[in-house]
Amino acid sequence: MLYTIAIYLYQLVVILISPFHRKARTLLKGQREAHRILKQKVDRDARYVWFHAASLGEFEQGRPLMERMRRLHPEYKILLTFFSPSGYEVRKDYEGADIVCYLPFDTPSNVFRFFRHVRPEMAFFIKYEFWFNYIWACQHYHIPLYSVSSIFRPNKVFFRWYGRPYAMVLKYVTHFFVQDEQSRELLATRGITDNVCVVGDTRFDRVIDIARQAKELPLVERFCHDASLIFVAGSTWPPDEDLIIPYFNSHPDMKLILAPHVIDEAHLQQIEHKLRRPVLRYSEATEDNVGQADCLIINCYGLLSSIYRYGQVAYVGGGFGVGIHNVPEAAVYGIPVLFGPNNKGFREAQDLLRLGGCFEITGQTLFNAVVDRMVENQKLRTTRGALCREYIVSNSGASDVIFNTLNL
Repeated sequence: MLYTIAIYLYQLVVILISPFHRKARTLLKGQREAHRILKQKVDRDARYVWFHAASLGEFEQGRPLMERMRRLHPEYKILLTFFSPSGYEVRKDYEGADIVCYLPFDTPSNVFRFFRHVRPEMAFFIKYEFWFNYIWACQHYHIPLYSVSSIFRPNKVFFRWYGRPYAMVLKYVTHFFVQDEQSRELLATRGITDNVCVVGDTRFDRVIDIARQAKELPLVERFCHDASLIFVAGSTWPPDEDLIIPYFNSHPDMKLILAPHVIDEAHLQQIEHKLRRPVLRYSEATEDNVGQADCLIINCYGLLSSIYRYGQVAYVGGGFGVGIHNVPEAAVYGIPVLFGPNNKGFREAQDLLRLGGCFEITGQTLFNAVVDRMVENQKLRTTRGALCREYIVSNSGASDVIFNTLNL
């Protein structure tokens, strides 16, 4: 099959570039370790539920389901697999799963070995994950497989003339829990109608859970004390920072919390070089010195989702490159959110732009104008932020609908 040949070719490319590409090396190492982890850790007498997420974003969408499964059905153990290093390397110690490992490349031999190690009783693939050989094997072994928070668009391979053979994989999915009506309609064009529910995005449940359990961060609270406005910029890249930092440098009444997407030393020094006001890294902050800084750089992972709650305005990075990061993570706190123009593939961003809770930024002039309005008009900040919060709450509940439908 052409699909399997393509997987072998992809694997070969990863091998060839691995000496020169750190992420490829990490992926190969994780792939080699996956079968060992499964062989050592799988309890043959246990009952497993398998969750698969490509990366960190998909993990966050699947997390509400994993945590409900753990809470409501402790008779099951949870196997969590990732494909991307950016997911596995961050969440390999996730306590909500009994086993965490990479998903080996989707070749027939790897699939055979995977199911020789573990035979889960059900499987949940999050959002875009449609590995043909694994999904075919689930059907072959009579393992129910659910596609969760999946979203389809007309330009996806399933709906192109050349993608019809690969679209057969959709027939092997037990049930689709899709995000929107367009996805349901597209699946219908491939004859899939009876096993589709429109439930929304489980990520809304996750960000509400995060907001309820937000960490108390005394150093951040001390930094924010007496500031007229806190601007939180999360998951930023250099093009985002080139908009934010010049504005911040010229507005002394504003304080900035900056959480860059990449926190290596070179990037941190690049940021510090651009700043013209007192700056402090979070790792170096103390009760005595944090109040003296105007910019706090979050040079660690795991805090951003709690830090947004301290802001009056948020900026979510990535919109001038690979695509915006997690808008709901900021919007759940009822603050207006800004982001760059690469947001068209993100339903929540498009919805919030239409509602007026978010603002698309295309350059420095527009950034300055929008932030000026936010700084000068507290009522505008409050009303636009309330639109964000209401949208998140009104779109929550997908996890409960999924569990009710499964009737476990």
